[in-house]
Amino acid sequence: MALWAELAICNSTRSRRKPRGKAKSGEARRKHKLNGEAMKSRKKEKGEGEAGTAVLPEGASQEIEKLDTNISKEERFCYFSEDYKQIYLPLTYSIIFMLGLPLNGTVLWLSWHQTKRWSCATINLVNLMVADLLYVLTLPFLIITYSLSDRWPFGELLCKLVRFLFYTNLYSSILLLTCISVHRFPRVCHPLRSLPYRTRRHALLGTAATWALVVPQLLPTLVFSQMDYINGQMVCHDMTSPEHFDEFSACGVVLMLSCFVFPSLVILACYSLMVRILTKPGETLMMVGSAVRAKSLRTTLLVCGLFTLCFAPFHITRSLYFTLRFLPSQNCQLLMVASLAYKIWRPLVSLSSCRNPVLYFLSGSELSQKPEDD
Repeated sequence: MALWAELAICNSTRSRRKPRGKAKSGEARRKHKLNGEAMKSRKKEKGEGEAGTAVLPEGASQEIEKLDTNISKEERFCYFSEDYKQIYLPLTYSIIFMLGLPLNGTVLWLSWHQTKRWSCATINLVNLMVADLLYVLTLPFLIITYSLSDRWPFGELLCKLVRFLFYTNLYSSILLLTCISVHRFPRVCHPLRSLPYRTRRHALLGTAATWALVVPQLLPTLVFSQMDYINGQMVCHDMTSPEHFDEFSACGVVLMLSCFVFPSLVILACYSLMVRILTKPGETLMMVGSAVRAKSLRTTLLVCGLFTLCFAPFHITRSLYFTLRFLPSQNCQLLMVASLAYKIWRPLVSLSSCRNPVLYFLSGSELSQKPEDD
């Protein structure tokens, strides 16, 4: 069985969307979707290859019959196996589910029953837990579908919802961590001057702004996420169908800039200044003991390290993978390496669902302090 993972078509055909000519029978060529019906009709009609790079769902190992020999010589295909996903993805998602569900559930329970009045830190962290818990509850669907060799038996509504919640959890986590960083920075560097701004009202406004920024930008995901009939079974596209890949990539660039690159720069600036203050004796921290300062420094470095580990490799490998897909000349070996790296890091980014409860317990001293005024 020939295993199909990625269909890479040279982008030199991207500018020529119209049919190249007529078949000998006089019937105009037309494009076909890569599904079961199209594969049957290839024997009867000549098909024009999808301009650009066609996208198949994550982990879909396809058995493709011999392609039309009349396809332009400018077009070529990359074949490689992705059998590793049938073991790697269910195992990874199972571990995240078994850790993330009790951790996030415990944090929400503690926040609700043991915190009389929420502080700024509690408000931000509880929002993180809610986003994590909603995503963790979708993991059983992914575990089952990857165990079934990418067959999706849950319908189109759940297909869209699972993909939407993945990106919602990813980018809301990044922006909420940015809110936490912006809140901690004046607390450490300007504890007295920042008192009027470190209030519950500002924390609520920050979390509301986070959701207002993330959710509208992710609504197109509900359109891009589609089911398709491939190789005799229904699958849920990991990204989108081939004909919508260009639009999906454009939205992905906007999302990465607004919800990852810019927030990362803010977090980097805040924590860099905090590290500078914590490692340099001065009047600002004269009243703070060395033990407290050391603990704050460790927490700061740990947060930065976990943030980088969870989010940076995913966005780097994803950007590389998308870039290679758009190159005029495809290097199949390089494309395979980029695809492997991206799809290995994709589930690992979900480890943030297990990391955020750890931040809650590390912030115990802040959470136990008297809440700020409204």
